[in-house]
Amino acid sequence: MTDRGTVPGAAAGSGERGADDRIHLIVLFGGESAEHDVSCTTAAHVLAAADPSKYRITPIGISTDGQWAIADVAAAALADGPDALPERLDPSGSAVSPTPMLAEVTARPERTVVMPLLHGPLGEDGTVQGLLELANVAYVGSGVLGSAVAMDKAMAKQVLAAAGIPQARHRAFSEHELTPGLPQELADDLGLPAFVKPANMGSSVGVSKASTVEALRDAIDLALTYDEIVVVEEAVAGKEIEVAVLGNNDPHAATPGEIVPGDEFYSYEDKYVTDGSYAVIPAPIGESALAEAQELAIRTYRALRCDGLSRVDFFYEDPAIGGRGFLCNEVNTMPGFTPISMFPKMWIADGMSYPEIIDRLVELALERHARRRRNTKR
Repeated sequence: MTDRGTVPGAAAGSGERGADDRIHLIVLFGGESAEHDVSCTTAAHVLAAADPSKYRITPIGISTDGQWAIADVAAAALADGPDALPERLDPSGSAVSPTPMLAEVTARPERTVVMPLLHGPLGEDGTVQGLLELANVAYVGSGVLGSAVAMDKAMAKQVLAAAGIPQARHRAFSEHELTPGLPQELADDLGLPAFVKPANMGSSVGVSKASTVEALRDAIDLALTYDEIVVVEEAVAGKEIEVAVLGNNDPHAATPGEIVPGDEFYSYEDKYVTDGSYAVIPAPIGESALAEAQELAIRTYRALRCDGLSRVDFFYEDPAIGGRGFLCNEVNTMPGFTPISMFPKMWIADGMSYPEIIDRLVELALERHARRRRNTKR
């Protein structure tokens, strides 16, 4: 067993470079949110794709009750080669305490990058990012502000509205603002059907499509089991267009893709269980609309102070038939990397390989960290 708070010194995997020449890549996965299983699957594919000649990899699992551990089974499998990795990583193993572990990491001369493959609250919402900032360690993805604002759909919509980003009609309210007459009021205001979402959740967890006032009331109750803030949106009869973005100060957008749901909407089961949806890349909306989606995705990315990567999701109503064009739905600052996830699919369609995407994310993390350290003089 590993001593509490100690990161193993042995390299996982092998390659031409020596361990001293490689970047120490700490992959965080699991977490306490309802998206725990998605994270464990995402991490398995990232570990399998990361080049062992470039990275010394330490997988750190976080259980659903918040316990951190060296993922011993994953580390052992990785040492045997990527083919030995399971489809889903087990987050259990030798217990570590995050603060002393990170202190030990930053005391070492080697370059270290943390890849927080955590989806949802207590991982994607700025909490872990704050811990990593305090530890003075480079990490993949957006910082505290960008992560927190993008995670909270209600707050993100306020910021995007101020930035002039078009959106569907919506209402947001907290649990204490819920009154018996509010579901009817929302139906009158936004129309039915309507979509009901917990503000701080992803992967369509807790999302419902409500076609009656009673169903709307039940959907609000469900959303409130995941978060105290609820967002209700009008149903948009348009294409679902997604855009992958990479970069820090100079972000670039991949060729947009369209999601064609296999379910009534792009639900959790559709994304991760049944694989009933399919992607069309490039989205069949015409060259000018594709370019517009890319430009709007970058504007959205910058408005929310994103860094590293994000997936920006839109609805598209064709203006040629009276539609409103692009309406921003949401921004995911740590999109999934499963085999059926859109973020890697769009970059792969543009000619990047899966390992190259990982390399670029690590480069962006180191660049952002160096810039931030200059600004804070640490």
